[in-house]
Amino acid sequence: MESRNFLRFLAISLSVSLVLFFTWVHLPYAPQPNTTTDLLYCSTNSPWCTSKNRFQSINKPSTADNILEKPPNPKHHKVHNHESDTPHHPLDPLTISEINRVRTILKSHALFKSSSPFAFHSVVLEEPDKTLVLQWKKGDSLLPRKAAVVARVAGKSHVLTVDITTGEVAVQETGSRSGYPTMTIEDMTSSTWAPLSNADFNRTIIQRGVDLQDLACLPISLGWFGESEENRRLIKVQCYSMEGTANFYMRPIEGLTVLLDMDSKEVVEISDKGRDIPIPKAANTDYRYSAQKINPEMMFVNPISIEQPKGPSFTVEDEHLVKWANWEFHLKPDPRAGVIISRAKVRDPDSGEMRNVMYKGFTSELFVPYMDPTDAWYFKTYMDAGEYGFGLQAMPLDPLNDCPRNAYYMDGVFAAGDGTPYVRSDMVCVFERYAGDIGWRHSESPITGMEIREVRPKVTLVVRMAASVANYDYIVDWEFQTDGLIRIKVGLSGILMVKGTSYVNTNQVPGQQNLYGTLLSENVIGVIHDHYITFYLDMDIDGSDNSFVEVNIKKQKTPPGESPRRSYLKAIRNVAKTEKDAQIQFKLYDPSEFHVVNPMKRTRVGNPVGYKVVPAGTAASLLDHDDPPQKRGAFTNNQIWVTPYNRSEQWAGGLFVYQSQGEDTLAVWSERDRPIENRDIVLWYTLGFHHVPCQEDFPIMPTVSSSFDLKPVNFFESNPILRIPPNVEKDLPVCKPAASA
Repeated sequence: MESRNFLRFLAISLSVSLVLFFTWVHLPYAPQPNTTTDLLYCSTNSPWCTSKNRFQSINKPSTADNILEKPPNPKHHKVHNHESDTPHHPLDPLTISEINRVRTILKSHALFKSSSPFAFHSVVLEEPDKTLVLQWKKGDSLLPRKAAVVARVAGKSHVLTVDITTGEVAVQETGSRSGYPTMTIEDMTSSTWAPLSNADFNRTIIQRGVDLQDLACLPISLGWFGESEENRRLIKVQCYSMEGTANFYMRPIEGLTVLLDMDSKEVVEISDKGRDIPIPKAANTDYRYSAQKINPEMMFVNPISIEQPKGPSFTVEDEHLVKWANWEFHLKPDPRAGVIISRAKVRDPDSGEMRNVMYKGFTSELFVPYMDPTDAWYFKTYMDAGEYGFGLQAMPLDPLNDCPRNAYYMDGVFAAGDGTPYVRSDMVCVFERYAGDIGWRHSESPITGMEIREVRPKVTLVVRMAASVANYDYIVDWEFQTDGLIRIKVGLSGILMVKGTSYVNTNQVPGQQNLYGTLLSENVIGVIHDHYITFYLDMDIDGSDNSFVEVNIKKQKTPPGESPRRSYLKAIRNVAKTEKDAQIQFKLYDPSEFHVVNPMKRTRVGNPVGYKVVPAGTAASLLDHDDPPQKRGAFTNNQIWVTPYNRSEQWAGGLFVYQSQGEDTLAVWSERDRPIENRDIVLWYTLGFHHVPCQEDFPIMPTVSSSFDLKPVNFFESNPILRIPPNVEKDLPVCKPAASA
């Protein structure tokens, strides 16, 4: 009984946080995490933070107290009590008091009054109509506040709209779509310990040589593979041994899978097909810094900190409106998307007006199919946003390591399964980045006789979140540049999902056997898999009515005798009339640029103003289109899609993703082939990664990143950062450590 209680506590701890021990990557020079004591803090009040116009004699003894000022709280705005939050903007997320109000209203509604069990799977702001938000100005009365609620009552899913002021509840029609809502944290928690009530399961664990007190289990979504899985919410549970390591992911009990009814918690089936496969050893799997044996000959990197004596250049007004340099945008955490960027505007350097760029952007879905068709692996085809909640899995960011010293931290306020609000602290950070990059430069050649050397530094603003979805960590950055560019970057780190094997060396593997991955260590295979991250981008270039233009770059041949050249390139513009014209698969030898333009607004010389997608992370899905996982993940069939704006079409995998069959996806919507020319349109972009694991990924992966850009194209009349000043010595502090005093 004591071990059962311990396991329940362990399962709850694992599921509530889906623990991913995201600390420090095991690199050859063994870096240490930054700590406050390692980093000098410079402020303009510090005698040792000097600049050329402030050199002066300071007759004070050299003590730590006067050389290093006490660092500020990494959260440079005071931690506030969310109980007192009030909305200031139509897009502000629901506050604690509003979530409590929604909970109270629904508990008195007829749907929830019966004794039937119910759970709230999502309680978020029902955003007002786009036209109303665009018309709203600061100082206007706040638009009516409503909540969008997804709930399950007596085994049936419901979508409701709750008017927070009037208390009115509208129940929406969900149609006959397949699938279930995003799991609640409580779903995941209860599923991990439910098998422990089954004697056959406990007996199997002991027979596999694992002490019950060392057991760690994870809830694994099972996709959809046929009629046998319909009409009940199912989940699979697989387990690991924690003995001797915090990195239990590297010690799978291979081949053991429990099929569970998520609602009744009934064990439907236990499959144990790995009894001859040993559990990998714990040696060398712990990635925590405290567990590392440091070679004294290894070189450490000295601590680096970018100081801002005058403080950050950005402000966050009313908790959610970010203003920096020539940018402003609304920022909020979201339990499914992670973060949502809205009403992004950039200031025109000539007119001074704030110009619309993007109405709304967020991570719509993540599709992660593993490439092992065997019994314990074929179903691992995750939809991390729609099944688990990308924002629900966001972990508190680590100051000085996830984000630099002068970062601003934003909390998420979400609703638990019973509707009770809770705070996910430090979920998002905002900071300025300077990494020595160059905004623009030119040095004149000496042969011209002109001594010109003009260089401008590039400083950017980053919005960051990190989600730990079980073993994997995703780092998502929205980076804003003063030249008008927005870079969206995804970093992959964390721990591989590995497969146990009887092999300890590749020389034991028969030549024709497919391991479905790479032997990383003794008895450990890293399974090949893909990552696809699909972004929703409601571009509003100087207004809502835009067009999508594919600028095809074609080889042209010169007529005989016309030129010494035989060929050149020509840009041919094709305006997409309907959705199928904008279904784009990238081709290396048939290149194009992809523009979103406002055809009704032109520059001084007549070009339509616009932005273009600069692709990267272009791995494409190679799965058959009729493979069940690819049917559900059909939004990865193209790298770019363009659809007409429809507020009901925001989640690329559909509203209800869990066990869905793929009939409510971006691919299905786009087949309607609706008009998109000079309309309010949404652009969808998918970043793709193929991951063939290697030994350097063991026991924890160095971060690999890719990004794509939204770049101005004829949006400005000329270089928008032409007038920014260069750095000069007098403006930059010089921080001196005690040893140099």
